[in-house]
Order: sequence, then structure tokens, then C-alpha cells
Amino acid sequence: LGGLLRKVACMLDIQGRACSSEMIKKSITPLLGKKVKIKYNSGRNKQEVFEGKIIKIYNSLFLVDVNGTVKSFSFADIVTKIIKINC
Repeated sequence: LGGLLRKVACMLDIQGRACSSEMIKKSITPLLGKKVKIKYNSGRNKQEVFEGKIIKIYNSLFLVDVNGTVKSFSFADIVTKIIKINC
């Protein structure tokens, strides 16, 4: 399943064009309810890693339960490579 997200990221790198939110949503949907690791790049070599389950997917963002705390991430975070998702 992580291969789907890597495929989207590779398409962005190779083709240099933006993906539609529908395309990203289709890539994330199989991960719903699954445990994922999210690497968040907050700039200037600062990174945080979150592990949790994707609990809800909306049109432009998704929610992750991290140890009882709900964090939200947008599809734009994936496109701009602010976050990376691993299964």
C-alpha cells in the first residue's frame, strides 16, 4: 500500500506536474484504518515523526490518530513534500 503513495511522489518528481486531490485521495484511501508513519519536515532541518492510524479522509485533508491526539494533514503537504507517508 505504501507503494501507491511512493508512486504518486515519483510521478511528481519525474513529470514535475501537480496531482489532483482526487488522485491523492485514491492513493490514501487504502491506508484508512492502517498504521502509518508520517515524517513531517518543518524546515531548517527540523523533522518530526508521527506514528498512528489514518482515521478519516476528507476532500483535501486527512486525520491521523497519534496516541489519542488527532493530527490533520492536507493533500498539499504531500504535493509540496512537507510530509512523507510510510506504511
